[in-house]
Amino acid sequence: MLDLLSDILSKLAVRGTLYFRTSLTSPWGIAVPAFENVARFHFAHRGGCLIEVDGSDKVVALAQGDLIIIPHGASHRLYCSPETKHAILPLDTVVERSGFTGTGVLVYGGDDDERDTQLICGHFSFDPYAQHMLLERLPSYIHLMNYGEAAGRWMEATLRVIGDEAGGSKMGGDLIALKMSEAILAQAIRAFMESDEASKWGLCGFSDRHLRTALDAFHKAPDEVWTVEMLAQAAGMSRTGFAVLFQKKMGLTPMQYVTRWRMEVAKKHLANPACTLTEVAEQAGYASDSAFARVFKKETGMTPAGFKKLAIV
Repeated sequence: MLDLLSDILSKLAVRGTLYFRTSLTSPWGIAVPAFENVARFHFAHRGGCLIEVDGSDKVVALAQGDLIIIPHGASHRLYCSPETKHAILPLDTVVERSGFTGTGVLVYGGDDDERDTQLICGHFSFDPYAQHMLLERLPSYIHLMNYGEAAGRWMEATLRVIGDEAGGSKMGGDLIALKMSEAILAQAIRAFMESDEASKWGLCGFSDRHLRTALDAFHKAPDEVWTVEMLAQAAGMSRTGFAVLFQKKMGLTPMQYVTRWRMEVAKKHLANPACTLTEVAEQAGYASDSAFARVFKKETGMTPAGFKKLAIV
């Protein structure tokens, strides 16, 4: 059985992609365009840089060992210092001028080769039809300082291996780095949800031990006949106390959350050509096709048949 965060990210169909490792020398600057259904990330393996993310008026100073995740794929600009903003060029232009072929290290910049900036850059893609409040409520960027050390020895070791393997000459290095990178998003989101910042974005409920216990129980069996009373019992709370706490920390009622997640479960099954409407309804916790179809249309604006046709194509 998957735990709460693992189940959410699995349903979102998270897949990691490393698109380059860099060796950048001053002056340099890269403008990364916006992309839908992806979360961008940059890890400062050596050196550092400045980053401006659309949607935020702050300039992030990414130091060696820092990780930044841009959850909504917003456009952003990376550059080496305030004096070199004039050197910012579109990513495609930088790739072309560097001669980067998609393998190895992207080498780019000026003649100042005394100190280079080595970044590991990539993105996590999501199912274009999947949704969850956890991802939707994340801020425009998550900056985790001294990430390897803060996340624990295993993550520090993971990042070190990724840094050594990505774009290297050893056989299978890129695949090893890619698979290990998929653990980064889960760890980063977990670290963010456990931080003081989470409450500002309506995500502190996921780290509340009572609510997390109830949500974990629900996610492990979404097809059961859940009620507020059952969720409260799983949380070890009274019905009223649980409902009030859930609304306060999550910004919606327990049954609204249950319904929305069941629709995500249904989407995954509707995308499977072999699943019948009855099977989908049962997996989503509905006793009849008609009851499921009514709720699905209300929540998504589409009929199950219409969504199935769109998702399979």
